[in-house]
Amino acid sequence: MIPTDIINKYYPENDDLRKILMSHSIAVADKALDIARFHSEMNLDKQFIYEAAILHDIGIFKTKAPEIYCYGEFPYICHGYLGSEILNAENLPLHALVCERHTGTGLSKEYIIKSNLPLPQRDMMPISLEEQLICFADKFFSKTRPGKEKKIDKVRAHLAKYGADSLNKFNKWCEVFLA
Repeated sequence: MIPTDIINKYYPENDDLRKILMSHSIAVADKALDIARFHSEMNLDKQFIYEAAILHDIGIFKTKAPEIYCYGEFPYICHGYLGSEILNAENLPLHALVCERHTGTGLSKEYIIKSNLPLPQRDMMPISLEEQLICFADKFFSKTRPGKEKKIDKVRAHLAKYGADSLNKFNKWCEVFLA
């Protein structure tokens, strides 16, 4: 219930960007929930996973990515912390953390500074298992190819471009979530 109300507030009905956002977010939520159901021993909060996965990209409308109908002013990499600001204003601080921490396999303060990224200089790394699971599931879906799940080798190849740390973290998540 909560995700729909918030999506409606920021994304008009029948909008191309909303269609992309929802297709992507539902695919991420479905994958994360499938994993959570399979790993019942982890006692993951499935309701939170659903809500946070639907809302994890709420900030994309503020970014500039015309190929997916985003005509905002910020670089796309900012969508996580921008979404976090939106969800904090909506009194959803735990959901906001998912927004902020889902980029790549998470971004360390050190990496943000070293790469001169236009982001707040703080750690943005997924911590809880739910945050990690949503971040993991997100890696399998692109907004430019809605609904199409990437093969694991494609995900690994993409993450390898950002260094061994990202790839290693993803591989550890594979051991945890796909075992």
